[in-house]
Amino acid sequence: MSSRPAPGARDLTTGPIASTLAAFALPVLGGNVLQSLNGSVNAIWIGNLLGEAALTATSNANLVLFLLLGAVFGVAMAATILVGQAFGARDIDRAKHVVGTGATFFFATSAVLATAGVIFTPAILRLLGTPAEALPLAIAYLRVIFVAVPFMNAFAFAMAVMRGAGDSKTPFYFMALSVALDIVLNPLLIRGVGPIPALGIAGSALATLIAQGVSFAALLMLLYRRQHPLLPRRHELGHFRPQPHLLKAIVAKGVPMGLQMVVISSAALAMMGLVNGYGVQTAAAYGVAAQLWTYIQMPALAIGAAASSMAAQNVGAGRWDRVGRIAGAGIGFNIAMTGVLVVLLYFIDRAALGLFLPGDGGAIETAVHINHLASWSFVLFGITIVLFGVVRATGAVMPPLIILCISLLGVRLPFAANLQDSLGADAIWWSFPLGSAVSVVLALAYYRFGGWRKVQFAASTPATGEAADTGVAAPTMDRDPEYQADPQSR
Repeated sequence: MSSRPAPGARDLTTGPIASTLAAFALPVLGGNVLQSLNGSVNAIWIGNLLGEAALTATSNANLVLFLLLGAVFGVAMAATILVGQAFGARDIDRAKHVVGTGATFFFATSAVLATAGVIFTPAILRLLGTPAEALPLAIAYLRVIFVAVPFMNAFAFAMAVMRGAGDSKTPFYFMALSVALDIVLNPLLIRGVGPIPALGIAGSALATLIAQGVSFAALLMLLYRRQHPLLPRRHELGHFRPQPHLLKAIVAKGVPMGLQMVVISSAALAMMGLVNGYGVQTAAAYGVAAQLWTYIQMPALAIGAAASSMAAQNVGAGRWDRVGRIAGAGIGFNIAMTGVLVVLLYFIDRAALGLFLPGDGGAIETAVHINHLASWSFVLFGITIVLFGVVRATGAVMPPLIILCISLLGVRLPFAANLQDSLGADAIWWSFPLGSAVSVVLALAYYRFGGWRKVQFAASTPATGEAADTGVAAPTMDRDPEYQADPQSR
């Protein structure tokens, strides 16, 4: 077992909790902002250079991409937690086995997805009901995106495991590189320049492929130059042979986390269907309000991810006294940061909404009304996300999924659909705070009374449990008898 620290990594098991969490979360937040900015700028390029049909084509293709990335999110998060637990236990060799197993799994599944996607792209887009005038463009775009999927998945996986090791700055720098390349290459490849021919909408997808591929290759080069301990060396190529117990843990825990993304996107699509019933003006107002909500939610998502990585390391180290304080600090940061954004939006909502909607139309009034009723619910949403991040650090992934299903599919959607006769469109807007209130109550109840502290991430190699700090004890990986009995896992 090695305890050599990773260059750029941060030991999240010692030192002040609040400042450590904040320093770790800020680069994650910056990465989220960059990704949103990248999507917005690319949409501007496509819309202005190729027109509405091309923009519609990319919107339909990106729905498919979102579902693929949702599944990747779950598996990458599972690997992040396992790496974090291994680092917390100072078991670098175990972390390498997680990286090797996860990398092989990602490569194999990405290759299968890319091949199947290229072949079945037309059928997938027809199943989505892509408009006929946008279908050829969507096919050209999505086929290149499918080719890019292995690079996108590998890049996402590499950044995720680095965060698990306590390094959130390096992933941010390379995310910035990827975004910059994508933004610069989009107009060049769409319109052509010098010897480069005009590739149209396929050029936009190719820009994404090049940006992700170059950034991933540059990240690997840096890690090898640093001799980063997470990367198996030449004499350790056996680490890339998938270990069944690790693969089972990554998939079994990753799938429910990926399904959370599916539940969220399904609920969003269903809500959009209800909103569309009130006409173009209401749909436009809701769409613009949702654009602003994306930015309001960013601090909560970043803090939740940081809390999960930080909690995972402390779980691996058996520092349960710090895990509870991490949750408290995360909730405090969320209330402060999300609360400030919500209050700010209340004061500048007309100006912000006016960037998207004409000031002389009724849509802006509708958007202001929607925002006033629903935006404050994202403070509650943020508390839920932080609690989910902390309990997931032990491998408790099913309760968050169940809570999301109850609050979104069991409360929000039925309320919005069934109370329209009495409340009209307000039933939809009020369903947001109602669903958020239900989810935060259930999340708090599970955090306080649930058995997440006793959950083991991998049955054959427990890395979590109860610790002496709270009167409940947890074996770390190097003391687990089943781990010692399995020399192949070392």
